[in-house]
Parts: sequence; structure tokens; C-alpha cells
Amino acid sequence: MTTTHIPATRRRRALGMAAGLACALLTLSVPAPATAAADQVELGDVRQAIRNVAKTAGVVGAIGEVYVDGKRVGRGTAGSRLLGGKGGRIPSDSRYRITSQTKLMEATVILQLAGEGKFALGDKLSDVLPEMAAHDYVDRADEITVRDLIRHTSGIPDFIDSGKFDVFDFTTAHKPIDLVRAARTVPREGDPGQYRYSTTNYVLLGMIIERVTGHDRAAEFKRRLFAPLGMDHTYLATKVSDRIKGPHGHGYHPGSKGVPRDVDRLNATTYGVEGAISTAHDVSAFYRALSQNKLVPAEQQRELPRPMPELCGGTVSSASGSGAGINSTTFSSADGRVQFAVATTLKIDNMKADAVGDAVRKAAEAVLCPGR
Repeated sequence: MTTTHIPATRRRRALGMAAGLACALLTLSVPAPATAAADQVELGDVRQAIRNVAKTAGVVGAIGEVYVDGKRVGRGTAGSRLLGGKGGRIPSDSRYRITSQTKLMEATVILQLAGEGKFALGDKLSDVLPEMAAHDYVDRADEITVRDLIRHTSGIPDFIDSGKFDVFDFTTAHKPIDLVRAARTVPREGDPGQYRYSTTNYVLLGMIIERVTGHDRAAEFKRRLFAPLGMDHTYLATKVSDRIKGPHGHGYHPGSKGVPRDVDRLNATTYGVEGAISTAHDVSAFYRALSQNKLVPAEQQRELPRPMPELCGGTVSSASGSGAGINSTTFSSADGRVQFAVATTLKIDNMKADAVGDAVRKAAEAVLCPGR
């Protein structure tokens, strides 16, 4: 999720990093911790860790919760709900945008459908969505596979780089095909098989989900993920004018003149591929189930990209997302028993928030691997 004035090269680099992190959990194959009960899991001070994150320049508010075997064992909140120290603290169980972490959920649904025989990961895009080749919506659609879309190796340009969309446009509703056609106007920078992070890949995966199930993407996410896992406070944003439901922290993004703009309201028809809104409890439930092979078998998970370097001696992985006004990261142990979900609302350009990401990582190390 981003506004159109962010330089494409810088955005691509930052989101590429997020994509790698988002896939980190899936292929981790280190030994599980030897502990067998929640009280045997050694944790650091969650409240202090979140306070430290909130002290980072550019942060408005920060929340975090730790879960062991599905039970909350620690939480923290610091900073404020609104800009300028206003609005009180953000409740730690508030909803927030998980941005690119949504892609991991979508990839999970795709793997489930492939496992059910709806299509094969090696099927060509021109076979599963014939109109992409018939109408030349996607260049080289007869060479690109479903697997390429999952792994960002299709070479399809990012529709956001077309400059035709604005998450602050609350008058125009866009269909997924509009985003795909816009990507066709952006010069290709890679061949099928070469890695190039592109949100358009996941727009197309969403279209595949809807084509083979006959249901819209939001309904299929709810049926396959949210309802079975008890993710009762999670939903996909789909509307032109979308706000987060319930009490939550507000993030801000600098406008053209540098004045922070509240991004509580966004056009979900442009960023909907990254549009899941969730809570620490719910995202923890997703990663726990995924790590424990309750959503897709372990052999299918290996279809996703390689992990980034891990925490705590390789026993903890992370999944991250970044958008206008928000950074969110979920850390999870290899066996899926422990999760630490963190969300920070920002008042700076999220593409310039490297220090925030560093602070969140340090917080995770302090909480999940104290004494290292």
C-alpha cells in the first residue's frame, strides 16, 4: 500500500524486503524448542520492549502482544492513538492493517486450492485466466505459471508504478482487471523465472481464487482462514472508502508539502491485495496454524520463497508489512507455539522508516530471546 508520489525504485526495494520477510515463516526448518508448557517459555519484558519502539523517531503509537500455545502471556502499548500525544493509548488488542502479510494469507489459499486439484502450480496463467493472453492484458502469459505469481518470478510489472492510482481517491472504484491493465503500461524489467517483487502477481492470484471458487476473495478468506481459525476480528477491506472498525491507532503519511495526513481512510479497491485488517490475537492464530501444518502440508509450503535471516539462533522467523502510516510484523517460533505481533503507527513516510523496523526487531529479540 502506498501513495502514487513515492518513487518506484525506492518502493520496490522496501517492499521486496517485506516480501522476503513475509515468506520467512513458511520454509523455516530448524529444530523446535524443547519446552512443553507456556510457563517454561522464557520471555523478556513486553511492556518495556514496546515502550522502546514508541520512542523511535517517526512513531505515533506502538502495540504488541505475545501468545504461547494460543494464550496471551504479555502485552504492551505506548505512544498515543492520535498524532501529538492525543487520544490516549492504543488498546493492545486493537485492529490494524497488516498490509503485505495479507499476501501470505492469499498464497495459503492458493496452495489449498492447488491441493484440492483446482489447478496445478505449474499451470500457465493463460490456462487459468485465458483472457490474460487473449486480450494481451499480461505479456507472456503463456510462459508465466501460478508458481511464478506466488514467488514474484513472473516478471510482471507492479501496477502501482503506473502512477494511475491513489489510495486517497475516494471517488473511483477499480476492478482487479484495471490494475492488471495498468501494469501492462509499465515496462517489463525481468523475464519469467527472475525475481521481481510486484503486487500485480497477487492481484492475479486473487482473480484466480475468485475464478475457480465462484466466490469473492473476501468470502473465501473468511471461509478458509478467518472462520476456522477463530479470527473473529479479521476482515478484508474492499470498499472505496475504508476505515478500520473499532478503536485503533491512527497512522499518518506526509503529503506533498510534508504535512502529515491521517490515513485512517483509504481506497481499498487500489490496495485491497494488501487489505487484511486484523489483531495481534488473530494474526498469531494464523501463523500458529501455518507453522503447525494445519492449513497446508509442509511440502506445499516449500513452494514459497526462501526465508530471510532469523532471530534467536534461527528458532524464530518473521513476517512483515509496510504501508502508508503503518508497519506491522509478526514473529513466530519454528514450532508455531510462540508469536509476538507488533504494530506501529507512523507520522513519517513508511519508506523512510528503517529505524522503526530495526527497533521492532530489537524488541522481538529482547522479548523472545532474552539473555542472548
